[in-house]
Amino acid sequence: MRFISGKDRKQSLLFPVSLEEAIEQENEVRAVDTFVDSLDLEKMGFRVHFPEGGRPAYHPGLLLKLFIYGYMNCLRSSRKLERECRRNIELMWLLGQLAPDHNTIANFRKDNPEAIKKVFRATVALAKDFNLIGGKLIAGDSTKLRAQNSKKNNFNKKKIDRHLRYIDNKLEEYNQALEQADGTAAKASIHKEIDKHHKRKDNYHKLQRQLDQDKEEQLSTSDPQSRQLI
Repeated sequence: MRFISGKDRKQSLLFPVSLEEAIEQENEVRAVDTFVDSLDLEKMGFRVHFPEGGRPAYHPGLLLKLFIYGYMNCLRSSRKLERECRRNIELMWLLGQLAPDHNTIANFRKDNPEAIKKVFRATVALAKDFNLIGGKLIAGDSTKLRAQNSKKNNFNKKKIDRHLRYIDNKLEEYNQALEQADGTAAKASIHKEIDKHHKRKDNYHKLQRQLDQDKEEQLSTSDPQSRQLI
């Protein structure tokens, strides 16, 4: 049976293929290159001026191109990006066959967190300009999010009834204590507690009427739209 045969690795090419020819015009890596070249990196907070002497530094634009390419292709590790620079033809084209080491890549990410955030904001603005996103729709999945409301500010009929029974029991205890109390100060203190519980009872009755009126199973006082999840 005949199979498709590859080319001889040792064969010399009279007209070798350049990197420019190897990368298609519609390849996303060309968009990354054009996008980064259009940015004012110094204005965004990247360091673009370095003192003379010592080993020349990599331009922040080159490292930014590498970072964005890695983000688009799920390559977050600086060591993986270092390896890809030496074997990935797209990165060879994007970086001009330069291969920064993993320490340089990691330090760039560590030293420019705010500037990188501005770059990603610029990508959102660019996408809105091209009508790729509307910027209006917010979608969520089943993830539980902590709302402004807390459990103690969330009420249902069962919880309100439980509080009302508790208050009625406390009022009965205070009335019995009032009959046995001696002295004006003791009676004044008990009357104060009785008034406080009557106000709480009125508040729970108000919540109960609101539940009946809205025909809802739950009521949240601090965040009306939030609901308690089981």
